[in-house]
This record gives sequence, structure tokens and C-alpha cells, in this order.
Amino acid sequence: MRILVIEDDKDAAAYMAKGLGESGHTADLAHHGKDGLLMAATERYDALVVDRMLPGLDGLSLVKTLRATGNGTPVLFLSALGEVDDRVKGLRAGGDDYLVKPYAFSELLARLEALVRRSLAETDGGRETVLRHADLSMDLLSRRVERAGVEIDLQPREFKILEVLMRHAGQVMTRTMLLEKVWDYRFDPQTNVIDVHISRLRQKVDRGFDYPLIHTVRGAGYSLRAADKAP
Repeated sequence: MRILVIEDDKDAAAYMAKGLGESGHTADLAHHGKDGLLMAATERYDALVVDRMLPGLDGLSLVKTLRATGNGTPVLFLSALGEVDDRVKGLRAGGDDYLVKPYAFSELLARLEALVRRSLAETDGGRETVLRHADLSMDLLSRRVERAGVEIDLQPREFKILEVLMRHAGQVMTRTMLLEKVWDYRFDPQTNVIDVHISRLRQKVDRGFDYPLIHTVRGAGYSLRAADKAP
């Protein structure tokens, strides 16, 4: 998931971003209401975490403005204001859920996953949240990967590389393509960071199973496919 956290408390925002990152997700931060509105309106996010009390533009007004423009990105309000009337105002402003501070990060994450899952089910005819190829499956929300019924524990970067390979199964993904999609910016194409991560990924995804899924295409890159033949 790619989450936008709009929170003026920089320590609290950093805490959320760290937790989301450790859970394999991506978090962008905005500490001002108007900055958050601009980012939410111009970038694509799976969900927004919006504090009620923000400088420049309060959370309720921010979400009302987004909804007025047709932006339906799921919104989780986060606030110390926890009375019933406060929660009702948040939901009526266009929020999809409301979490009162202080909170447990595990609950925040579970609520975000539920919001995104519901949103995907309601749009695009239910965009897939589970990727499958041969006997390999990947749940994009729970971050669970299994092969032949065996759970595979992946680090966040390994998960992202495998996600890209699975989304493009049967195709050749060059090192440059993987660097841009996984790291979101360009590295020196001569770096061996991809090769190192692919090596670790192969140890987890292919070792001990009946046949390999991750293949090296000499002079080109890597491909995920069940049969060891040219794609």
C-alpha cells in the first residue's frame, strides 16, 4: 500500500511512517493541511491518514474539499477528539473510518488494510489483491507469500521485487526496470543491488521446491515463469 499521512506532529508522523515501512508499505508525509491537500489531489494513494487538527487547513475541510472534487481515496481520520459527535463529524465530512489517539499501530494497520480491501472490491470490478503464478501466491494486503502451501518470509524489498516479477510473469524485467519500480528512482545500472536481492529471493522462493520460478535472461534481466524456456 502507498499511504499519505497528513499529521502536523512530526514525531507521530515519523512513527507511523516507520511502522508502515517495516510492514512493507510506503508512506509519504505532509505536516500542513494545504500541503496534504495538494499531495492527495495530485498523487495516487491507496489510503490517507488525516489528523483532525492541522495548520493551514483542518482535516475536516481537507477531506470535504477532496470529496467535492470526486476524489474517493479511503480516509482514516486520526484524532484526540474521541467523542461520538467528533466521530460523526469526521464520517459525515467524507471519512471512511475514525481512530482515536492514543492508538495501537497494529490496529491502525488493520484498519488501513480493511479500507483498501473494501475500496478495491468496490472499484474496477474488484481489482485483484492476491497474485498467483504456478504454485506461488502473494497476498498484497496481508503481505503473505506462499509456495505449494509453504509460507515464505520475505523482507520488504524482496516482497516488492517479487510483486513486480509476478505482475509481469513471463516477461523479461531488466535491472533498470526493477530498480525504477522497486526503489522509485534511478540507480547506476551497473550496481549489483538487484543481483544480490534476486539471489536472496531465489533462496527463499525456489530452493527446496520442484522447479525454479525465477530465471536469469542473459544480457537482459530476470523473468518469473514456471518453465525454464525463453519467454
